[in-house]
This record gives sequence, C-alpha cells and structure tokens, in this order.
Amino acid sequence: MTASALSAPTVLVDRPRYEGANIRTWIGFKHFMYLVEEAVLQWLREQGHSARDLFHTYGLGVEILDCSVQLPAVLELDDEVRAQVVRHAGGTFAVSMSVRREREVVVLRGTVTVALIQERDAVTRAPAPAALADLAAADVGTAWAAGRKLPRGVPAELVLPAGAEPVDLLAPAGSGSLLWSWRAPYFYCHFSDRVQHSGYVRCLEEVVDRFLADRGISVGRMLAQRSWIPVVSRARVTMLDAARMEETVHTVFTVRDVLRSVMFDARMDCYVRRGDTLLPVATATILHGYAISRGPRAGELAELDADVTRALLGGTR
Repeated sequence: MTASALSAPTVLVDRPRYEGANIRTWIGFKHFMYLVEEAVLQWLREQGHSARDLFHTYGLGVEILDCSVQLPAVLELDDEVRAQVVRHAGGTFAVSMSVRREREVVVLRGTVTVALIQERDAVTRAPAPAALADLAAADVGTAWAAGRKLPRGVPAELVLPAGAEPVDLLAPAGSGSLLWSWRAPYFYCHFSDRVQHSGYVRCLEEVVDRFLADRGISVGRMLAQRSWIPVVSRARVTMLDAARMEETVHTVFTVRDVLRSVMFDARMDCYVRRGDTLLPVATATILHGYAISRGPRAGELAELDADVTRALLGGTR
C-alpha cells in the first residue's frame, strides 16, 4: 500500500444509538467505541472489501484487537458525529470524532489496531487482497506476534496449583479486586467462534457496575443520594487471545489509584481456564469519575471524599 493510500482519510457521519442514553441524554463510553468500530468498517468498504465480502470471499474475519480512546467532551443523543479514520503503518488506525454545536467540538481521539483473522468456519479461503495482506493473521494470538505493539503491563498466563480456584489467584482476600465469571454467549461472538472486541467493551461496562455495587456505591445509589453520574474520560480495551463461545470468562477488576480526588484509574483482565492454566484473553484500563448532574455545580466533576475513596480502594490503602 502506498503512502498516499495510507494517509487518505475515511469520513463517516453517524449518530449514537438510543441504547446508549442511560442517564438523561448523555451517551456512555461504550457507544463511543461502537462508533469507532463503525468508522473502521467504513474504511474497509471504501477499500472495496467489506467485512461480509472478506469473510465470504477470503475466509477472513475483521477483528478489532485494540481500541484506545480519549473522550474530551460529552456526546449526546441525536448528535451527528463526524468520524475520521486514517490508516497508519501495519494495522493501526487513528480515529477522531467531532460534533457541531456552536462550533466544531472534538468528542473522541483514539487509535485502533485491526487484524483479519483466518476463520475456521469459512468455506472459501482465497489469498487475502494485496492491499490488506499485512493485516491477515492465523488467529488473535499470532496477530500480536506479527509486529503489532501490545499495551504495557499485559497479564501473563497463570498456573493454578492443585485444588486452587481462579479466585485464589485473581482476587484473593485483601486484594481489593472483584472477580466476576460469566459464560461467553453467542451474541458476544464473531463468526460462530470467539468473543469479539465489543463483547469485552460490554464486559468492562458491566464489571465496573458490579464493582461499584459490591462496594456500596452503585450508580443508582450515587445518582439518588448525591446527583452524581458516571463519566469516563479514557478507556482502552485489548483482545489478547480467543475466548471461545460458551467458555467461562473470569474477569477481575481492580481500582489502582484515585487521582486528584476526582477520578479513579482501574484495570480489567479477562482469562479463560484451559486445564490448569488461566490464559489471558483480554485486558482493559479505564479512567472513571462522576459529574454533578443537578444544582449550581451541575456539570462539574464531583470530589471523591474519604468514604468513596475507601470503598473504591477496598480498604487496601
């Protein structure tokens, strides 16, 4: 692919889904990431190779391996979003999203890593199109081995001692972590096979909700008692390997730090058990806080007081 083709932008104009307006008309981070995925799919269409055609003609499944986003401004229901995608070297894309209010406002800056996975369920397996050949990989794990850059701090495989359970290694007593284990449903999967990237985006949203409820500071409680609403300023979700349909995904969530008393920095890691090994299949980070939704300070970040900070850190600090 030529340098000019690498730098040629794709522009997608779209709107966030109604599903994402969970509190008033503000759109949650998950739907920002859904729009990023749609923009990458549009880039592929403009190259003459849609996700459907890649599967049926070449036996390749489009997979987002990694999506890292910064969210400098809110996105609201019915906003018309202009998403621009530019491909860089390898399978990396730069994505920006903006909306028009009184002026053009950037609501997302991000990077995405994409691979074309050789699908086990495909009937046809023609050679990958030349312009996209460097995106092709045998599976998710080997896609990373082909020179793509993993985030720092990727979790390692863990060996379970005889008689041990995942919770003993992933969220032992006193760790401050929450372990949630869930069955990978078919509607989180791609191509009759594995959990797709957006499945882990959903998982991140849910494990945060479960963690906050477990600590007595659930979203509903904070909204009712303090008029606080969740706000995410940064998130990154990375697939590391394949979790197969109906496997149990062991998900551990830990708050690592509270920053400037207004945001908490947290991490999610997902594993599947294969024999006596816990294999990491996904990892994520999120920078999360609360905004005040009513009153004279509406729109400001809420200060996380000592009780909330203690609940988030699990009494570990």
